[in-house]
Amino acid sequence: MEGLYINSSSQDQSYGYSNTTFNYQDYEQKKKLRLILNVVTYIIVAVGLPLTLVAIYSLYSMVRRDHVAPIYLINLLITDILQFCYMIVRVAPNVDEKINFIFIFIYHSAVLASVFFMVCIALERYLVIAHPLWYRCRRTIKSSVVLCVLVWVLSAVSAVLLQFSNHVIRYTLFPVLLLLPFPLLIFFLVGTLKALSASISVPTDEKRRIVGILVLVLLIYTLLFLPKIIWLLKVNNDNTWFLKKYKLRLYFQSSIFIRLSPLADLFLYVFMRKGFIDKLLAYVCCRRMDSNDISSPSV
Repeated sequence: MEGLYINSSSQDQSYGYSNTTFNYQDYEQKKKLRLILNVVTYIIVAVGLPLTLVAIYSLYSMVRRDHVAPIYLINLLITDILQFCYMIVRVAPNVDEKINFIFIFIYHSAVLASVFFMVCIALERYLVIAHPLWYRCRRTIKSSVVLCVLVWVLSAVSAVLLQFSNHVIRYTLFPVLLLLPFPLLIFFLVGTLKALSASISVPTDEKRRIVGILVLVLLIYTLLFLPKIIWLLKVNNDNTWFLKKYKLRLYFQSSIFIRLSPLADLFLYVFMRKGFIDKLLAYVCCRRMDSNDISSPSV
């Protein structure tokens, strides 16, 4: 995502600093923050890339057994692989400008697709609880594949528009596209919670896992994507003294958050797997019920 704002020809302007105001202190701060970002990137790629490949292989075996649910998660993890590739290019020395341009396009497509696939996961989980009969009759691997293709096409077209649009459109379109799924994620979580009591065809452990997935998706989006969206829409366009002073630091912090999103997606894989996570969710629910019983007055 930071490919929108960092390039070899106008790096200083990308941070909101012009050549006239650029000084040695700014250079040292940017150099230090860049080093921190690169170190964090090394760790993210070293840990996340092999784990993501293992998760994709494991989920693929579930799809072969005619499980529909993992298809969206597999595509989400594929977007993470593309983001890892971009991170490797970003920290690699002496990368050709054309290669860097190509990977910026790939990165924009992957980030947009990752957010859209998070919506697909939340929608699928919502339908399981709120409309179980309709979901059982309509869900097929073919329909899921068609939706995945549409997401990839939409993401690629949006990335093309971003790459070849002017500065104003680029700084407005990207955060707006990233912000659109936010109300949908909230709606799916609230709708699922409301429909839980009425759903009798879904086992209790499955209900807990579905709610856990929806909460986790919303948390990933809120904690890791929203800071970058806020930076694009507000901080980058605000020249007040306070924000101007910390604009560079806030930029790098939001960039670190967005690069952590592929690691956070691995927790969705954990929630998709039965076993340990079911015991953990059951324990949390039991502890909550016990605390409610203790706090409620006896009749």
